[in-house]
Amino acid sequence: MKRSYWLLVVLTMGFAGCSPADGGSTSTTEAEITTTEVMAAPATTNGPVTTITETSVFPVTIDTDDGPVTIEAKPEAIVSLSATATEMLFAIGAGDQVVAVDDQSNYPENAPATDLSGIAPNVEAILSYSPDLVIIAYDSGDLITSLQAQDVPVISYGAAFTLDDTYRQIEGLGLATGRAEDAFAVNEQIKIDLNEIVADTPQVPEGTDYYHEVDNTYFTATSSTFIGQVYSMFAIENIADPADVDGAAFGFPQLTSEFIVAADPDIIFLGNAFYGESVESVSVRPGWGEMGAVEGGDIVELDSDVVSRWGPRVVDFARSVSAALTSYVEG
Repeated sequence: MKRSYWLLVVLTMGFAGCSPADGGSTSTTEAEITTTEVMAAPATTNGPVTTITETSVFPVTIDTDDGPVTIEAKPEAIVSLSATATEMLFAIGAGDQVVAVDDQSNYPENAPATDLSGIAPNVEAILSYSPDLVIIAYDSGDLITSLQAQDVPVISYGAAFTLDDTYRQIEGLGLATGRAEDAFAVNEQIKIDLNEIVADTPQVPEGTDYYHEVDNTYFTATSSTFIGQVYSMFAIENIADPADVDGAAFGFPQLTSEFIVAADPDIIFLGNAFYGESVESVSVRPGWGEMGAVEGGDIVELDSDVVSRWGPRVVDFARSVSAALTSYVEG
């Protein structure tokens, strides 16, 4: 498997970043609609201002990355093969409807962890939990077809490419689980929290730039990605943007050590700290010791799970960036 393709698969599963996801809106059809409607308050953070109509009776139809999916009844036995979807489900209050999660779903702690794999799924193992809904981030080839043949609906939500994608997916899972109002509230709180974090962060000097490391072969994320969009809220520049101006790398170009050293970013963010990279390991890379970020101690070890998942903990990601920028400005 080519490394670039492998990287996109890994990022889609939420281990180290993001990959493109189709746009689209979530809709309800063939459902009896109550008169309960909730209008989103205006938000300055990226994300749509939407109206969600709560459904009291199924079926509902959800727009997914693989096309429309109809949920006939409120699911009570959900299997999540996506670590990010697991976090979303518990955030919107649907955790008690989840009977099994994949081996990468390590948050929250009370998620019903199993040895199910989202990368190499076993249909028989999934069906052993008698699911009435399966949520995935990656289709290995025939997973959706196999589950649908057993009358099990599948929601496919790949990695978010923007914050709007995050809000769309949370909204969709809310509708699919009968938790639309809760999902709406989660989205609004994310927007509020992000706005407050940005507002409370000291303004950085104009031209402040950064490098975000996805792995130690210098794959990175540009401003066009979900990861880069979080950084952009703080008005800092991404040294990787010129490396993927045509989008051929889907926002995840592979740089060279020489390119990074020459760019001399003001701050280095390590999205791969869980995998062994650290302030110490970066500091001893050939040529890196003379970089301003290394000399000034502006190397930030991020929580690899938080930065690679596009769910509600994007707020924690933003807080980490804010703390790093505050230290940079005040230090």
